[in-house]
Amino acid sequence: MTGKERRRNFSRAFKVEAVRLVTEEKGKVAQVARELGIQPNLLHRWKRQFAEDGGNAFVGKGHLVPEQEELRRLRYENADLREERDILKKAIAVFSKRSR
Repeated sequence: MTGKERRRNFSRAFKVEAVRLVTEEKGKVAQVARELGIQPNLLHRWKRQFAEDGGNAFVGKGHLVPEQEELRRLRYENADLREERDILKKAIAVFSKRSR
């Protein structure tokens, strides 16, 4: 790309419809890509992503698929629980020293 060209962004709906035209309408990738004004390799990539992720494909920038979002949440929760546990351990140690 030259400095003046701008990267095009496509909506999720556009990508899903493009993949649908290839899969359900049995269109050829090259023909559908030409009609939509995109490169065939891009349509092949979208088709592969949709086949792998199904309804979770094309979530967009900054968004995660539900499994990844839950994993992130659980990691934060685990870190919080470890911190609380460590605080309680220290408190037990302090109070057990005072009672002697």
